[in-house]
Amino acid sequence: MTGPRGLLVVIAGPSGVGKGTVHARVRALLPDAVLSVSATTRAPRPGEEAGVDYHYVTRERFQELIDSHALLEWAEYAGNRYGTPREPVAAAVAAGHVVVLDIELQGALQVKAQDPTALLVFLVPPSFEELERRLRARGTEEPAALQRRLARAREELAHADRFDVQVVNDSLGRCVAEVLAIVEQARHEQP
Repeated sequence: MTGPRGLLVVIAGPSGVGKGTVHARVRALLPDAVLSVSATTRAPRPGEEAGVDYHYVTRERFQELIDSHALLEWAEYAGNRYGTPREPVAAAVAAGHVVVLDIELQGALQVKAQDPTALLVFLVPPSFEELERRLRARGTEEPAALQRRLARAREELAHADRFDVQVVNDSLGRCVAEVLAIVEQARHEQP
């Protein structure tokens, strides 16, 4: 009898839904979870470490990664490129580990196109009003930026049905438990 299979899991959702927190808790509670380190063309921020926070590469090197199909997914955001290196993810999954990615909607859909066995989890807020309340409570954005973020959230929520499962993040503990149960079930099913 073999153990549970390795699995690539993508946790996505609109800004303010709590995906970073859910991602971190799920990874912490899965004993065989492996962190995927993304590649980026942006410069390191103070305190960030190459190979730990990101693989920092030039735009030219990033284009080489795209051209050689070395990335599972990639996107451009705020003038910088970000992507998930394929080989470390494939090796970890083949070794029976769970790799959990916290990426945007388009990246998640790219991953599913590249790896149909990947599990795509979309986090949804209890209501759009609650999502707006959470974003306003952060107090980190000007009104115009907040409106852009809310408009993007509406667009992303309209694509939630393209994911394998949707989980409502109305209670962090319940949400994390539900995601963990979904992951464990998927690991015991045949791909």
